[in-house]
Amino acid sequence: MSETQLLRIKTYNQISDKGLSRFNSTHYCVDPAQDDAEAILLRSYKLQESELTASVRAVARAGAGVNNVPLSACTDKGIVVFNTPGANANAVKELVLSGMLLASRGILPGMRYVGELRDMTDNAEMSRLLEAEKKRFAGSELAGKTLGVIGLGAIGSLVAGMAIDLGMKVLGYDPALSVDAAWRLPNQVQKIENVSALLSNADYVSLHLPVLESTRNLISTDMVAAMKPGLCLLNFSRDEIVDTDAVVAGLNAGQLRMYVSDFPRHELIGRDDVILMPHIGASTAEAEENCAMMAAEQLKDFLENGNIRNSVNYPPLFLDRVPGAGAGTRLAISNKNVPGMLGKILSILAEQDINVIDMINKSRDGIAYNLIDLATTPSETAVAAIANTGDVVKVTVL
Repeated sequence: MSETQLLRIKTYNQISDKGLSRFNSTHYCVDPAQDDAEAILLRSYKLQESELTASVRAVARAGAGVNNVPLSACTDKGIVVFNTPGANANAVKELVLSGMLLASRGILPGMRYVGELRDMTDNAEMSRLLEAEKKRFAGSELAGKTLGVIGLGAIGSLVAGMAIDLGMKVLGYDPALSVDAAWRLPNQVQKIENVSALLSNADYVSLHLPVLESTRNLISTDMVAAMKPGLCLLNFSRDEIVDTDAVVAGLNAGQLRMYVSDFPRHELIGRDDVILMPHIGASTAEAEENCAMMAAEQLKDFLENGNIRNSVNYPPLFLDRVPGAGAGTRLAISNKNVPGMLGKILSILAEQDINVIDMINKSRDGIAYNLIDLATTPSETAVAAIANTGDVVKVTVL
């Protein structure tokens, strides 16, 4: 591939070198100042629709959530949006454990109390004082308690397994549980059919859901009322899933014993029954590296071969390259998911005497995606004819 054919990737945020090293400099130009890029690689940067230039084919987010990416605009423009589910799962799982322990034992108030003794110089006297006062910071153990996990994807299944290893009983709820997620889930997890039943039987509840219209403010006043009195709620998922006013009312009424969240809100700061963290669920060196490497590999496979793994707006699709003649000629076509589109595309290829070696087609909601391997390289006329067909969104020759 010549220098003029370098694939251009524009980066936002600081991306781990382990991810960037996946892009060979002989084939890729990766730069935050890149113009007319084929792909965008980012973490938390709030991407604007105006930044989606005509050259952009893909956006990869090195993380699970994509609320900082204008999804609808990307889909309309034929831009595939990737995320990296599971790459930061262990980091979040470990922070959930930290939150559960902090909410169960008198660790934080005990540490604050010890900090107040900085002027006490007699260690023997300090030891006697602490021995007398430590009962103020007694807590309870996790073993034998019940954890409810709402959302049983990559992170939720790890949290469930961790709790089982700690000797907890685990209840799980996920109305959209995938086959892959079901295979990952420990068989000791008792699956519950509705959220209210889970809330009424759990001592701890951990949330692991994406933000959808169906999950926004899921923890509402009614859901708080359904909780087992004294429940501890942990939110390391998304702020929008929890109605803060409902949580405050639940804490004030004693229905909620403790709220632990990775999403601080001003209404919650300063309360003894709230533990807030500065959105550090995935903030480990390992998670950042894993997310960057996964995002880079997915981008490479898409830009070079058109394959799609872990897209949030396009269907998963993979087609092996056929060895031999025509192996280097592939069309990647996005179109609106309407009847007859594939026939129109194949008819144009037939009219141009272009033989199809292999192909695959899948759809997701209102968009369809096709990979077509050809025996010969299509002419510009043929590509233009496909691109100008009604309801075709984007055509790329790979």
